[in-house]
Amino acid sequence: MDPRSEVLLRQAELFTGDLLLAGLPADDLLARLPQAAGWSWHAGEHRLLRERFGERCSFDVQPPSAAFDSAVLFLPKSRELTDYLLHALASRLPGKHLYLVGEKRAGVERAARQLEPFGKPRKLDSARHCQLWQVDVLTPPAAPVLNDLARHFTLDLADGPLQVVSLPGVFSHGRLDVGSALLLEHLVGLPAGPLLDFGCGAGVIGASLKRRYPDSPVHMLDVDAFALASSRLTLAANGLEAELIAADSIHAAPGDLAAIVSNPPFHQGVHTHYQASETLLRHAAEHLKRDGEIRLVANSFLRYPPLIEQHLGPCQTLASGQGFNIYRAAIRQ
Repeated sequence: MDPRSEVLLRQAELFTGDLLLAGLPADDLLARLPQAAGWSWHAGEHRLLRERFGERCSFDVQPPSAAFDSAVLFLPKSRELTDYLLHALASRLPGKHLYLVGEKRAGVERAARQLEPFGKPRKLDSARHCQLWQVDVLTPPAAPVLNDLARHFTLDLADGPLQVVSLPGVFSHGRLDVGSALLLEHLVGLPAGPLLDFGCGAGVIGASLKRRYPDSPVHMLDVDAFALASSRLTLAANGLEAELIAADSIHAAPGDLAAIVSNPPFHQGVHTHYQASETLLRHAAEHLKRDGEIRLVANSFLRYPPLIEQHLGPCQTLASGQGFNIYRAAIRQ
């Protein structure tokens, strides 16, 4: 059981009636709170929750439309995303209770101050290195319009300007990160055929691929509903189309790809995880056609070349700069 869930269950008498658990972990909490519903924007956790609890769980960037009497937000990493989520929940809870739970090292005490526009927050519990806060929503806000919170910026690329739209919580929100900037310079010479942007974020790489290779179908995969919504907006802003895939691993990608291009994620919340990236490298060959290739950018301290050579073939370093490397490998025949 996640320690944040354990803290909630210490106060289980508070969580009766129609309760919404927002950003909940994929643990046993819904079984312990049978009147609760779940709202997730993490495709992997949502998949696990749906397998156990079916329609009690939703996957979206908006709260579910069904009424709820109170809500708990599991603190996300991004302060801007926290602000959007709290406003979205509080707008539905006039005169009712809104709770915030999170790890101390994730900054839950600081985040509790984001409850102040709605009423006076109070700390209910502190245990398992977590805290639980409550506010009575005396001043409900207007429901936020997510797209109004988007940041827009333009990239001046060799083949013309690219409009990028990013939403709160998306990696490198409102700016181009160093790794993706380096990868954008090394997208030439990809084989013809379907392309995959793995970990698409705000859609910079996927949109660039579609514009550079207009005859190649482009698939864009990400675990985060807000990233996929951002990618959709970026594609629309540039008059482009691609297939969006909500998933937490390469296993959900189509087969017979000509190339997989990625700035693979290795951070999740306040913890560091490499599982999605390592799974990508171990199983990429299963999704690539003959003569297909993988091309990715990674922090130079990450030891990806041995994994690439073990599961794909000889690893070539195309470029290095500012602590990042561009790796390329063609599938071993």
